[in-house]
Amino acid sequence: MRVFSGLVCLLAASVALPAVANDTAVQLSTGGLEFVINEDITMLSEELFISSEEIRVIYEFQNNTSSDQNVLVAFPMPDIVPDWWSPTVFPQGPADNLFNFETTFDGQPVDAVLHEYAFTAGVDRSDYLRDKGVPLVSFTDDTRTVTDGLDDATKAEMLHLGLLVPDIYDVGQGEETHLFPIWTYRATYTWEANFPAGKTVKVEHRYKPSVGGTTGVTFMSEPYDGYDPAAEYRTRYCTDDAFINAVRKTVKAGDDPWAAPFFESWISYILTTGGNWAGGYIPKFRLVVDKGDEANLVSFCGDNIKKIGPTTFEMVATDFYPEKEVDILILEHHDEEY
Repeated sequence: MRVFSGLVCLLAASVALPAVANDTAVQLSTGGLEFVINEDITMLSEELFISSEEIRVIYEFQNNTSSDQNVLVAFPMPDIVPDWWSPTVFPQGPADNLFNFETTFDGQPVDAVLHEYAFTAGVDRSDYLRDKGVPLVSFTDDTRTVTDGLDDATKAEMLHLGLLVPDIYDVGQGEETHLFPIWTYRATYTWEANFPAGKTVKVEHRYKPSVGGTTGVTFMSEPYDGYDPAAEYRTRYCTDDAFINAVRKTVKAGDDPWAAPFFESWISYILTTGGNWAGGYIPKFRLVVDKGDEANLVSFCGDNIKKIGPTTFEMVATDFYPEKEVDILILEHHDEEY
């Protein structure tokens, strides 16, 4: 892998790495969505555009058989875990389409079905929450209002199940205790697609990503408690010496490198489900990352990455095997003193 450094812009937050994902074929069973390999349909190409404002994906698929193929297609969205003690960027779309997800099939709009789940401690609590009249989306004000209004016995039960967590504070009016929803929200969009015999079709998705991050530059910190942030970032984001030196140049003399004038932002895109189509690889793959502002920095792993515009960077590959995710680190520059 070649290490790449450049310049980018995203929102700041503190949350586990979000992820988005490739198309894959699925089947519905009593246990929910099961992802399956489809050997009859080939993904000929994928063009992926990633920015803080929008993710766009354009695919070309070919039906290799002599008969039409009707396939249930799924697009899994990121798992979202609320973090009420740090500023977090969550999807801001309407309740029935939080990610503002849109898709077209050969240019025609598709009405995708949204499947929602709630997990905590690895257990699916979706039916439990529905039975209690609690929305499955854990991170909205509406859901907090509902959980605040539950009776004491239900609150105690949900605390026991790990669905709520207490937060005790005093804002000058006496001690207050609130119980915040903490379950993981999981969503997948599905739709029926007809792939004509021997034909090539184009599928396009677009949606607004949920971006994680934090203030400061944490990977400049010294190792602590057995954790080495610099080593993790080298592995995940391929932060090389040129990238680190670019950060150090922004630090005033005598300041701790952690005080560099940046916010960290993270996007992780799941590519591996793209291997669920015939052949297990993508003949033509193109990734474009838009940094948003020339004053920012970006680092991610890839081969033959080049700058193609003032704010954009491109990676092109042939016979691409999607064996790992694309993890992008973006440092948004700020001029204010913190």
